[in-house]
Amino acid sequence: MEGTITRKMTINDIADVMIIEKSSFSVPWSRASFEKELKSNTCARYYVAELDKKIVAYMGLWIIIDEAHITNIAVDPQFRGLSIGKAIVKEVIKETKESGILRITLEVRKSNIVAQNLYKSLGFLPCGVRPGYYSDNGEDALIMWKELIKKKKPMSNE
Repeated sequence: MEGTITRKMTINDIADVMIIEKSSFSVPWSRASFEKELKSNTCARYYVAELDKKIVAYMGLWIIIDEAHITNIAVDPQFRGLSIGKAIVKEVIKETKESGILRITLEVRKSNIVAQNLYKSLGFLPCGVRPGYYSDNGEDALIMWKELIKKKKPMSNE
C-alpha cells in the first residue's frame, strides 16, 4: 500500500506487534519469544510495516546459510485487504535477495487460500505438505518455496 514503510523491528515495537499477534493467531507467540528472537537469535530478522507511524504488520524470518525461512507474518485485522502483507513480503524479499540469499520458504495453512494466493502472486510455488503441522487443530501446512537467485549453468566447451 502506498505510504507503507517497512523497517527492521526493534524491542520497542514488541508491544504493538503483540496486539497484531494476539488478534491474528489462535496460539500467539509470547512477548518473551519475540524478545529472544530480537536479542539472541543471530539467524533471525524481523520487520514491521508502518502506515502513518502506526505498526500495521510484521514479518519474521530466519537466515540459514543461503536460505531464508519465513517464521511468521501478520497484518492488523483493521488493515487487511489493503496489500500491506504483499508490500512487506516484497520489501523483505528484495532485501534478502540483495544480501545474497538464494531461496526463501514458508509454511502456510492448507485452508488459508488468501495467503497462498498472495505467496503465489509473488512467485512462491507449493512444494510439499507437512501433515498435522499446526498444534492448535492439527491442520496440515503447505510448504512453499521461491527461488531468488537462479544458479548459473556452467559454460560448455563446445
